[in-house]
Amino acid sequence: MIRVAVGVDDDETRLSEEHFGDAKYYLIYEVKEDGSYRLVEKRVNTVREMEEREHGDPRKFRAVVELLSDVDVFLAGRMGPNFLRVRESRHFPIVVGRKTVEEALSILVSRLDEVLEEVRRRKGLK
Repeated sequence: MIRVAVGVDDDETRLSEEHFGDAKYYLIYEVKEDGSYRLVEKRVNTVREMEEREHGDPRKFRAVVELLSDVDVFLAGRMGPNFLRVRESRHFPIVVGRKTVEEALSILVSRLDEVLEEVRRRKGLK
């Protein structure tokens, strides 16, 4: 099983149009190896209003990673400049464009074997 954070705003059926770190909320899903998933939590993005010294401030990236430390995959419509830092972290970012949450989760499930392999590799479990 993996945990997935989906960045959303007030309309919780669509991915946020903002960068992942600027979403208002994160919907946390547990995704099983059989492709089934369930929503387990709606988490407020307390990092969203953090004052940045510069666009893509690494402090904000670290704060988002800390907020989502129990999550394996970041599922986003857009990633900002910190995308490169996320790619190098233990989290596996997937950018699917501006989709509904259901469409985004379907894309993830369609690539689930690849995603599970990458998550295991990043956790050092391969």
